[in-house]
Amino acid sequence: MRVDVRALGACNRLAERGADRAAGALTELTGTDLSVEVTGASVASGEDLAEAFAGRESIGVSVGLRGGLEGEAVLAFDAAHADALLSLLPGGAAMGRSAVTEVGNIALGGFLDGWANYLGRAIDMTPPRYFEAEGAAVLPDGALTGDGVFLFESRLDATATDLDFAIYMLPDSGPFRDLIVGKTAPAAAAGAEGAGDGSAGDRGSAGGTAVPYESLATFASLAKRGSANAADNVAMMTGLDTTVDVSRLRFVPLADVPAEVGVEPHAGTVFELRGKPSGYLAILFEEESAATVAAAMLPSEPDEPLGGMAENALCELGNVMTSGFIDGWANVLGTSITHSPPEFVHDIGSATISPLVARLSRRQDYGFVIDAAIRTAGTRARCDVYALPDERELTAALDHLSEP
Repeated sequence: MRVDVRALGACNRLAERGADRAAGALTELTGTDLSVEVTGASVASGEDLAEAFAGRESIGVSVGLRGGLEGEAVLAFDAAHADALLSLLPGGAAMGRSAVTEVGNIALGGFLDGWANYLGRAIDMTPPRYFEAEGAAVLPDGALTGDGVFLFESRLDATATDLDFAIYMLPDSGPFRDLIVGKTAPAAAAGAEGAGDGSAGDRGSAGGTAVPYESLATFASLAKRGSANAADNVAMMTGLDTTVDVSRLRFVPLADVPAEVGVEPHAGTVFELRGKPSGYLAILFEEESAATVAAAMLPSEPDEPLGGMAENALCELGNVMTSGFIDGWANVLGTSITHSPPEFVHDIGSATISPLVARLSRRQDYGFVIDAAIRTAGTRARCDVYALPDERELTAALDHLSEP
């Protein structure tokens, strides 16, 4: 199966619209303004999903999908926010589980309306099922088996209260396969938010960029291996034990990436990648984490937590991490990839990543984003790695990978 990048972008826009409708329905129900933070499509194995959801406790609602789209959709709240959720619902505290079930039914119905309108076919929902789950048990059983699944994830945020939650949709093959293999890509692009005029909504997909699904899954595995290499390099250079919390290949609107990084201060390094594929890579530490990691690399306490000595240490670390991250790509893809000298950045998170996104956005609106979260044991330190490859060049490299 070949995944058409343009069609995948159109599906992603449908998911964005669905999340907006769900937010609107819940805003009307609760009287609290809700906004969609980000929507993206991931290619993830069962192991990846288990790692991504590890340690979470969730409450929510799931429904099965039949007809125009088959699979399952889930509305999940962090269990710690249960009281906040119930306080917003009419009769919520007294209704408890019933109130959450009704919220899920309304939100998921709104989410799926856009897909049904585009398909021109009704999407039937099974009766909503309330759940309380730990880890990846929030997802249907089939998601954790096989080589990989597509996962559409929309994260929503309540502006006036601490109530972050997410909508997950895991489509089965069948009707969804027809969407992403490109048979209906032009119509999908036109049907989603009125795009399809050959302008911004279709950039980065001219000529039809289709990639073999198997190669996409292989590259997702490469991303995971690169994350493990980067974590090993952190451990080697700092003496701190490290683990990779999550590493995923996602297909997202580039404009959403800065918001994902957030407004908290970050420090780290950014690189331009040269070769096939080219693109950008950013290694960002939360400000306190950056100071902790830099201090671990230096023989004595620096005069300033993120002054000249710490900056040099982080640049050296970034150099080694980046080489470890991309070497595996070049070996498997059969290409040569080099990177620029490290550029030190210290600013709010979104400001550190926005220039990279702006440059790449001249050529495309969506992109395959590799994000990895690396955490050190025994001390509070976290590092996020964002790889932003050129869509066309990555597609060409993956296409070559599938050749016998």
